[in-house]
Amino acid sequence: MELGLLYSGGKDSTLAALLLEEFYDVTLVTGHFGVSDDWEHARATADRLGFAFERLELDSEVAREAADRIREDGFPRNGIQRVHQHALERLAAAEPGYDAVADGSRRDDRVPTVSRAQAQSLEDRHDVDYIAPLSGFGRTAVDRLVEARLEVTVGPSEEIDRADYEAELRRLIADADGPQAVDEIFPDHTQTYVTDVYR
Repeated sequence: MELGLLYSGGKDSTLAALLLEEFYDVTLVTGHFGVSDDWEHARATADRLGFAFERLELDSEVAREAADRIREDGFPRNGIQRVHQHALERLAAAEPGYDAVADGSRRDDRVPTVSRAQAQSLEDRHDVDYIAPLSGFGRTAVDRLVEARLEVTVGPSEEIDRADYEAELRRLIADADGPQAVDEIFPDHTQTYVTDVYR
């Protein structure tokens, strides 16, 4: 069965791919708005790990809406959530199509999240299975598995090569309001970028 996994090149989505490859033909899919070429980081990781890779073009209007929402709220949660829902919708509707779609969201993620009702609606409307293979794992469990299986680079969000929604949203906000606006809105946190897997 064919599965499309939303992929950033980070530890969570990479771990999800490794868990799913036993049961599915996994294609790593990076959604992007064309704001940057950051998607290439995910492609490089997918190539190193031996997974098929595809880019998924997302609607630039959704990026603008999300960036506006983030600026209005003063925090990124709702804007990132909007983008993730859009990316899942686009992935589920992609042609020629997948039997299942997945992401790397964990049990204790604040954002993005997919409720049971949202998952059921996605499945019913697109005739796909939605799978969140890390939904039963907390951060500590994920970190233990990652330590045993993945080589990762860890650092401040603004310095790590990655292909997640946040990077493009940060750029849109910086272009509109200057880099200081990004520093004021986005909390300091670390990101990961997978450089290898121990099989």
